[in-house]
Amino acid sequence: MSKELFRTCPESGLQFHKPAELLMKAHAVVAVVILLIGGIAALLVTLTRWPAVHLLPADRFYQLLTTHGVNMLIFWIISFEIAILYFCSSTLLKVRLATPKIAWFAFLLMLAGIIVNNAAVATGTASVMMTSYVPMPANPNFYLGLILFAVGALIGCFIFLATLVIAKDEKTYEGSIPLVTFGALTACIIAVFTIASGAIVLVPTWLWSLGYINNIDAAMYRIVWWALGHSSQQINVAAHVAVWYAIAAIVFGARPLSEKVSRTAFFLYIAFLQLASAHHLLVDPGLSAEWKIFNTSYAMYLAVLASMVHGLTVPGSIEVAQRAKGYTNGLFQWLRKAPWGNPVFSGMFISLVGFGFLGGISGVVMGTEQINIIIHNTIYVPGHFHATVVIGTTLAFMSLTYFLIPTLFRKQVAFPAIARLQPYFFGIGMSVFALAMMGAGTLGVERRHWDMAFTNATLSFEYPASAYTMMGIMGLAGMVAIVGGAMYILVTVVSVFFGKSVESESSYGIATSRVMRAEPIVIPDGGHAAAGKWGFAAPGTFLLAIFFLVVFVLYYAVNWKYLASVWPLS
Repeated sequence: MSKELFRTCPESGLQFHKPAELLMKAHAVVAVVILLIGGIAALLVTLTRWPAVHLLPADRFYQLLTTHGVNMLIFWIISFEIAILYFCSSTLLKVRLATPKIAWFAFLLMLAGIIVNNAAVATGTASVMMTSYVPMPANPNFYLGLILFAVGALIGCFIFLATLVIAKDEKTYEGSIPLVTFGALTACIIAVFTIASGAIVLVPTWLWSLGYINNIDAAMYRIVWWALGHSSQQINVAAHVAVWYAIAAIVFGARPLSEKVSRTAFFLYIAFLQLASAHHLLVDPGLSAEWKIFNTSYAMYLAVLASMVHGLTVPGSIEVAQRAKGYTNGLFQWLRKAPWGNPVFSGMFISLVGFGFLGGISGVVMGTEQINIIIHNTIYVPGHFHATVVIGTTLAFMSLTYFLIPTLFRKQVAFPAIARLQPYFFGIGMSVFALAMMGAGTLGVERRHWDMAFTNATLSFEYPASAYTMMGIMGLAGMVAIVGGAMYILVTVVSVFFGKSVESESSYGIATSRVMRAEPIVIPDGGHAAAGKWGFAAPGTFLLAIFFLVVFVLYYAVNWKYLASVWPLS
């Protein structure tokens, strides 16, 4: 292994394999460009769903909704995740990346898929939204673009796995792979299942769009497609949880409370998380009651348990680290004294709280067969996945970016004041946005209809005034979140392409010390037991977990009560 192909970051001590470094940069840059495209579409879609504005005509609305969904839920996140996979294998394990030339081929396939798919949507012949349900046809290039992208991403996953094998063979680490890499491995395994499902459903659909296949069964399509559509979001969950653990270590020097428990929780993701896609199919005919009950009860509870474990251990590890540093007064001094002006930490923590309280609780409600019926296919559904995919995954990736700008790109973070504020604009705006959507969905507002007022419709329907209020709040909060997204793109683009280079250890410290991180600490042996109170290593986190459970139970009970009032008995 030639040392000339590696460089060591003077601040973090990370070793970057130069071919892997270039690939990480390429994937990250493409991901941010896609985020910009999806964000512009999000602005126009939000201004159309906002009843007081109602900006676009129907055809343009569905075209941009397709652009937004495919770019944000598939292209942006998976492109960034491939960069994370290379980072978690090559960089964290200090090993060369397997087959860089093939990795570049995979990157070009993904880039070609993005261009081909977006070009098809831009022609106005593929306004079928991300789900692209048959028998609604799209331009064949719509499906071809997705297939090319999926093949490239699948190759990237195999390169990640091959890199792990090289690290094991060359003994670049001792014992088990690090927990963050284990989380990336979890995401990779789910990704292989997800992409294979996509190939199974998209290749025949592409051939159908070309006229080589006469018919695609709509029920079969939905079942297999959701193994792609929803499971792709489970890649995100595993990836952003791995990012949470990474940031806890980067900012605080924190160690997991129990690596065995955290690894078991990741394993539960592999075994059960994809089954959450069943909640999209609960009103579909042809699926047995036994299948629906199993997927929305016993299996789902084990996936939820895994997320609750991570939701406890990540802040718990931060609390233990903070208490070992001396922040031991009261239950929450460790949290008050956290570096809230550091976007790496603030973005991660808002991501964690938003994903748990908004995305997690609403996901369990939607995933319960009986309750699902009162919110199925309403705007509650995108409210839920904006809480999981946007607050949870996108904000976690944004927070990691502020660490990668100086370490990977070797540039100082531009506009540090904007960088500090960005997670709050984006996280809080998106939280209110998601809550308003869930509130409107509970009142029955439809998920995808262009005009909730049904203007000039032959068969009209009037929603209560409160539904319009909720949609107005959604519009306002969406504008705040979009400003937060624009702040991220501004800081990232200016930093990477026009920022000052990090040339030495001293200049690196200037770039990061005040904006990027708190001083890491080393937790002494026995620190876990000594730092806590009442026999708990992390009593503040334990109390927050109890609060979460109380909110969870109350919201769950309220929805059962609401279900009971839908069909009142005389």
